[in-house]
Amino acid sequence: MIGAPILVSGIAIGMIIALFQALTQIQEQTIATVLKIIVMVLVAGWTMPWMTRIMVERATDIYHAIPRVMPADHQFYQLWTGGI
Repeated sequence: MIGAPILVSGIAIGMIIALFQALTQIQEQTIATVLKIIVMVLVAGWTMPWMTRIMVERATDIYHAIPRVMPADHQFYQLWTGGI
């Protein structure tokens, strides 16, 4: 989910460049590579706040789920909760 915008933009620009190269018979690989890199970096920069928010939310959910996953009589649970 997080990597989808970057991957979709790379695939889309790759298809557009491939179509352009097929129509014009220009077979220069550096054009395709450089344009894909530029577009993917721009999309990554544009979606970075959204990706960071999603990753922080998921990490927070996992962190808060630790006490629910560990059994109450486990010694690590006692250390984690301060012996409560």
